Amino acid sequence: MEVHLVDGTYELFRHYYALPSARDKDGQEVAAARGVLASVLGMIKGGATHIAVATDHVIESFRNGLWEGYKTSEGIEPGLLTQFPLLEEVLSAAGIVVWPMVEFEADDALAAAACAAARDARVERVVICTPDKDLAQCVRGKHVVQLNRRAQVTLDEAGIVQKFGVLPTSIPDYLALVGDAADGLSGPARLGREIVSCSPSQICPSRVYSCRLP
Repeated sequence: MEVHLVDGTYELFRHYYALPSARDKDGQEVAAARGVLASVLGMIKGGATHIAVATDHVIESFRNGLWEGYKTSEGIEPGLLTQFPLLEEVLSAAGIVVWPMVEFEADDALAAAACAAARDARVERVVICTPDKDLAQCVRGKHVVQLNRRAQVTLDEAGIVQKFGVLPTSIPDYLALVGDAADGLSGPARLGREIVSCSPSQICPSRVYSCRLP
C-alpha cells in the first residue's frame, strides 16, 4: 500500500489565495477549508487509500523560543487563521486522520509519520505531499518520496540531489547555510551562493528531526 501524508497548512494557504471568497451563514470565511476538503476527497477518488493530514493548529512552536526571528502568525490574514480549526473539523468529519499540531509543527508530524510508515513492511511507498524544502530531508531512495501536488512533480532521492545538489540527509545543513525565507531564517552572510557549489559529501548531516529513517 501507499501512504499519503499531506501538509494541511500548505494546502490551506494555497487554497486561500487561489479561491474566491466564500462565507457561511455566520459570515465566516470557508472557501479555503472547503477547497482543501475537496482536494483530499479527490485524492481518495483517485485511488489513495491511506491518508493523513497535518496542520499547524497554532502557528507558533517551540522553535520560536530557540530563534527570535522564527515564523509567527503575525501578518497572516484572520480569514485564513480562523479556517485552521474549521479544516481540522471537516476533515475529521469526513473520516480523514488529522494531526492538529500545538508546540510542534505540521512538518514534525509529517516527518515522524514518514519514519514510522517507512518501517512498516506493508507500506510500499510513502508520499509526502508538500513542496516544503524541510521535508526533502525525509526522502529515501524511491521508498519515501516528496510530491508537489500543485506542480504534479514527484521527487525521489535522485530528484532531491538533482534539485538541491545535496543528499536528503544534508538538507538541514543546506538550509542552515542558504537560509529558508518561509521559516524566517537567513543563512550566514556570503555563504548562501557558495554552498550551492559544494558536493553532497562536503556537507555533514545534522540532527533536526528526532526521528530519522534508516
